[in-house]
Amino acid sequence: MGSTVHVMRHGEVENPEKILYGRQSGWHLSQRGHEMAQTVAEWSKQFDIGALHVSPLERAQETAAPVSAAHKVAITTDPQLIEAANIFEGKKFELGSGVLRHPRMWRHLYNPAKPSWGEPYEEQIARMLKAVFAARVAAKGKDAWIVSHQLPIWILRSAIEGRRLLHDPRKRECTLASVTSIHLDDNGDIVGTSYNEPARHLLPVKK
Repeated sequence: MGSTVHVMRHGEVENPEKILYGRQSGWHLSQRGHEMAQTVAEWSKQFDIGALHVSPLERAQETAAPVSAAHKVAITTDPQLIEAANIFEGKKFELGSGVLRHPRMWRHLYNPAKPSWGEPYEEQIARMLKAVFAARVAAKGKDAWIVSHQLPIWILRSAIEGRRLLHDPRKRECTLASVTSIHLDDNGDIVGTSYNEPARHLLPVKK
């Protein structure tokens, strides 16, 4: 029979200044973010969810709340699901053309494959896998639901699918409130992944 661990990215955050908020506390969902969370919770009713493990950051906790209500499953906070550490946290620019306009930051870009500006990819993979298996065990044969953040989710999926970890952040297939599902067999071995965007109609229009 196997089981599935559904890994959801949090919804849209209220962030008009476009700050790279990273692991900072105090960042909450926007109104649209709450709508995304509710939409995905409705979509999730097709699954029998036995455990709900969530990043400690507010935006993830708020995203998980409708799922918790829909399935009557309490939220378990798992620090392993937190956002990736990033030295650019709190700044108004991101990797790519933004950071390149700030020469004093170039010294942090010497090793994109690690990456040198934040938490190593291998560490993200290790903690995310630990969280996935912990949620699976807690679900006791049912599906599990996780709420985390874009980069750790994408790096985990890339590792599972055998994709190179060095990548263009603009090409990650992990939109707001998307769900990356990890399928496991009876032995607990990962046998595949699938991807859904239940709140796609609510995504901001790119300019």
